[in-house]
Amino acid sequence: MRDVEGFIRRLPKAELHLHLEGTILPATLVELSARHDDRPMTLAEAEALYRFSDFSGFLDAFKAVTRLLIGPEDYELAAWRMMEQLGAQGVVHAEVYISVGVISLWRNHDLQAFEPIFAGLERARERAERELGLSLYWIFDAVRHFTVQEAGRVFRKAIEMRPHYPSIIGIGLGGDERQAGSEPFRALYAEAAKAGLRLTNHAGETTGPEAIREALSIGSERIGHALSAVKDFYLIQDLKERGIPLELNPTSNVRTGVCPSFAKHPLRRYFDAGLMVTLNSDDPAFFGSDVANEYLLAHTEQGFTLEELRQLATNSIRASFLPSAAKTAWLSRIESAQ
Repeated sequence: MRDVEGFIRRLPKAELHLHLEGTILPATLVELSARHDDRPMTLAEAEALYRFSDFSGFLDAFKAVTRLLIGPEDYELAAWRMMEQLGAQGVVHAEVYISVGVISLWRNHDLQAFEPIFAGLERARERAERELGLSLYWIFDAVRHFTVQEAGRVFRKAIEMRPHYPSIIGIGLGGDERQAGSEPFRALYAEAAKAGLRLTNHAGETTGPEAIREALSIGSERIGHALSAVKDFYLIQDLKERGIPLELNPTSNVRTGVCPSFAKHPLRRYFDAGLMVTLNSDDPAFFGSDVANEYLLAHTEQGFTLEELRQLATNSIRASFLPSAAKTAWLSRIESAQ
């Protein structure tokens, strides 16, 4: 087992579905609480926030944690800790969601206040590039149940800032699919694409395969979760033919109660069907499993061989938004990893 774990950590890979706010460990939350709360929370109180049994409970916990991300220094701290964790797992590139929709709402829809926060995030990213050799792109994530108008503010902020910050690579729609699908955001996706932003979308996590079809219909280039595609043979064929990358998050799906166990997650079925699947951790601090552990669980729970794990790493680089030259360099490194 130790040799497999070592191989996984030596394997260069990308993480493509990771929420910054979901990487904040209880110890960091205590540190943030000491900065901002009149009565700072204890470690036991912080750990209690991370215990939940369903998707609604997870959303409540996520809100409780993001409450303590207030100023640029808080975001810089959270981002740097995240990058240290990624580097330790052999992640060489990450594309990270920032919940700009939450930040906008909490600041009374004033996204001018977001720019100093983003400067803090950029300081952490630049430090990680220098010290860890880790490349990172940001994806501005709107929250689908905060209305189309609110999503428009987020996407247009990404369009406005991208010429000054090439690290802003794309946009996405997180939040509760049960409250809002993808169709209402069609015009916003078209506007973002015209501005050169890449298009991601959470779909089929708590909803049926029709939600994935809807996400594809508005131009989504990558689909996060895609859990329910397994229910639709023709959708699986379409995803394969079009080479649509899937950002899979098995432990996340188990912890939020939408999948019974890692062993029963459709990861193996999708992989064997020839889909472009990638393994990701989503919110590792909340779900207790980082991306290296997801690779290990793929091996122990679904029988992925070392060569199949290598293929998953290859998929992660190919599905990334990296330039072709960078992809070629990392693919060569993956091929030679032992």
